[in-house]
Amino acid sequence: MAKPHPPNALLSLLRSSPVLQRPFPTLRPTFRPTLLTKTPTRTLIAPPTRSTGRLMERRSDRALPTLTSSWRVWAKTLPIFLVLVTISALGIFNYQKSSSSIVAATLYALRTSEVGKRELGEEIYFRDMWPWIWGEMNQMHGRVDIGFGVKGTRGKGWMRFRSERRERMGRFETKEWSLETEDGRKIELMDEGREDPFLNTALEAEGER
Repeated sequence: MAKPHPPNALLSLLRSSPVLQRPFPTLRPTFRPTLLTKTPTRTLIAPPTRSTGRLMERRSDRALPTLTSSWRVWAKTLPIFLVLVTISALGIFNYQKSSSSIVAATLYALRTSEVGKRELGEEIYFRDMWPWIWGEMNQMHGRVDIGFGVKGTRGKGWMRFRSERRERMGRFETKEWSLETEDGRKIELMDEGREDPFLNTALEAEGER
């Protein structure tokens, strides 16, 4: 069995080793500075104007034109749109009134009235080609107050009809049914001895629904 070497002998042995006597290589930094390259800039052609004329080609290097705000266009067209919508809505509501059974019943009662025949003549109908029914026609709440122009073979006039319903399940009661002629005379079509001509008509039937 080999005897261990003393510490001093081990150190001298290591110092005399040729491996340890070689110089160690020095480490050098591998960092290399990078050169900053300048990015190429792209040149753009001015956007076309109104006086440019027709564009015959599409170029990718042409700048985009400036966008105009749309609020000016809306400011010009919005009032016109609102006026057209209002006129259309009024026309629809007026057509609904003119084609209702209340207006038809009043016209029929005026045709069969002796006073109406004496003042307007025969063939009593609307005065205008496009009749406009003025007033309120609210059968749900029991209020009917309308007026429109009428004409016959003898003359023209303005007929007004007003009827009310006091109770919810009650009947309509005629308050006024008059005819105003062209010379300004107002004639009451409801005679005291005559029964209400609008009882048992379409007005009464719609009121009881």
